[in-house]
Amino acid sequence: MKKNVGVTDRMIRLVLGVLLLGLFLLEGNVKYFGLLGVVLILTAVIRFCPLYPLFKINTCKK
Repeated sequence: MKKNVGVTDRMIRLVLGVLLLGLFLLEGNVKYFGLLGVVLILTAVIRFCPLYPLFKINTCKK
């Protein structure tokens, strides 16, 4: 698996992931939207986004 998530992209994903994960603490159906934060955090940690190759995007500097 080739890395395709750069440093800036990683930081943005981590911040948004934590914020979305915070929605999980709310009541109602909106809390399940917060689980998308797990996906953002996971892609930031492993530095690979499975959608990027489909669109030929690579934010990782060579």
